[in-house]
Amino acid sequence: MCQRCYWATHSELEQAYHDAEWGMPQTDDRLLFEFLVLEGAQAGLSWRTVLEKREGYRALFDNFDPAKIVHYNDEYLAQLQQDSRIIRNKLKIASVVKNARAFLAIQAEYGSFARYLWSFVDNRPLQNHVDDYRNVPAETAESQALSKALKKAGMTFVGPTICYAYMQAIGMVNDHEVSCHRYDACRIAGETFQRPQ
Repeated sequence: MCQRCYWATHSELEQAYHDAEWGMPQTDDRLLFEFLVLEGAQAGLSWRTVLEKREGYRALFDNFDPAKIVHYNDEYLAQLQQDSRIIRNKLKIASVVKNARAFLAIQAEYGSFARYLWSFVDNRPLQNHVDDYRNVPAETAESQALSKALKKAGMTFVGPTICYAYMQAIGMVNDHEVSCHRYDACRIAGETFQRPQ
């Protein structure tokens, strides 16, 4: 039986996500937007709850295509608030549209959202050495800077704690516990990481 980060030992869904995605450096803009939406949706909830609704989000939010999401009207947003396949929080749902607009503006200015995003860690994943998950910070100077910039760009549900969870998820920081079987894979991926184009 392989060793995993403590948080990923409670369900098969969390284990699968941990083993395949969490902490691996990502540069695909669509996937980066997906995680931005999901991390915002998690606020006040468990990550397991979000993972259980991930397919619902993909179905109802056009597979996280910001170019389509920006055209959602009030009627559709009201429908989403009644759909149990996602987290039915009015503010969180509205934030997806608002954040899609800001996301597209950043893409247009920088050539890709990935290029903009990775500049906050000098285009190199941060390598931490976590012995105990309880020692992982809720936020860092980098997540605070990212949060401030995303808010200035017009986004919501992007506080520094959410931003740090986002950075962990997309591999901007390797917070796998050193005893975890995924630690080395994410460390090596970070060492060979290429600056986003």
